[in-house]
Amino acid sequence: MTGGVEERVLGAIDDKRIVDDLRELVRIPSVDGTAAESDVQAWCARRMAELGLEVDHWRIDLPTLTEDPDFPGMEVERDQAWGCVGILGGTGTPGLILNGHVDVVPPGKLRLWVDEDPFSARIVDGVMWGRGTCDMKGGVAAILGAVAAIVAAGIELRKPLAVHTVIGEEDGGAGTFATLERGHTGEACLIAEPTAGCVIPANSGSLTFRLEVPGLATHGSTRTRGVSAIEKFGLIQSALQALEAERNRDPHPLLTHLDLANPLSVGTVRSGDWASTVPDVLVAEGRYGVRLGEPLAAARDTFEAAIAEACAKDDWLRDHPVKVTWPGGAFASGILPDNDPLLTDTLQAAGQPTPGVKGAPYGSDLRQYAAAGIPTLQYGPGDVRYAHATDEHVRLDDVLHAARTYALLALRRCG
Repeated sequence: MTGGVEERVLGAIDDKRIVDDLRELVRIPSVDGTAAESDVQAWCARRMAELGLEVDHWRIDLPTLTEDPDFPGMEVERDQAWGCVGILGGTGTPGLILNGHVDVVPPGKLRLWVDEDPFSARIVDGVMWGRGTCDMKGGVAAILGAVAAIVAAGIELRKPLAVHTVIGEEDGGAGTFATLERGHTGEACLIAEPTAGCVIPANSGSLTFRLEVPGLATHGSTRTRGVSAIEKFGLIQSALQALEAERNRDPHPLLTHLDLANPLSVGTVRSGDWASTVPDVLVAEGRYGVRLGEPLAAARDTFEAAIAEACAKDDWLRDHPVKVTWPGGAFASGILPDNDPLLTDTLQAAGQPTPGVKGAPYGSDLRQYAAAGIPTLQYGPGDVRYAHATDEHVRLDDVLHAARTYALLALRRCG
């Protein structure tokens, strides 16, 4: 692909339309499990059709999909779900997939947002604020902007360029799983997740655990006759802290920049139904980091062994062990193969200064493409520190730079 062609495409980038697309996307409140998840996919299908892409917009067969033994799980209920793929030009297998999820997490307490409207998409000093701006509709708008520029410049691609917009990433990855199951594949994939200026070729994984700690109820005035599930959980919490420390002693080289490469945290604790009753059960749920390259089954076995060992040391829990279950999504780890050219291609397309290369401690759809044999990495606008937060935002300059990077990468991989 000649420099003149690349200059034509970069010159065709429409900054205003990218910002307008991002505003429209953010104003669709596509919280996981709501009808707006389907609305935003319909918007994406229409937008890609306007650009002249061949669009596959289909209703996902959730009952069949969820029965698949490899299904990654869901943490919310859905009555319906839609897939959306656009293909531009070329013949054969797409030379590049640009992936972006269009679902967002709930906004939380509205009063904590500046204008009490988390979907306002307000812009102040070159920054757009709102749920989904960073995670990751900014990346989706950049993808659409890159594709629009290639179309506007009249470029005919030798290999197809694919755009995958997906739902359900936040609670397991149902959308990408359905997209791959439908047969949409490619030679390589870039996911436009927020990466704070870095390129991320590897993700740790994560699992959601549930612990049911048994106790023995009695009146609070005779508490020594009972066993407090809350007090027994204290022993389990200590075991979890020891397990986390053990699993972070020798992190993968791509994760050494993190203070915790494989975090383990308890997110919810529920116990007791009356102030003067010793609680007979405690239910705790949390997030358990999966090490890079570690099979999910091995990660679960290690966790369950640590809980069993803690129970064996206590007179009550030895005979009444903690029950461990694994609800919700299952995020395996994923990594780009060593020396895969996608990394160099992306670094070159991003320009100067050359982005850093780091691994990330959170799960994403990267692992699904990697498991399907598709080399995959992440590079996108925004900083994950602001994802899921009440100060979620993205710098519009970063979105526009990402669009230019994606356009160059698409030309070089598909031209």
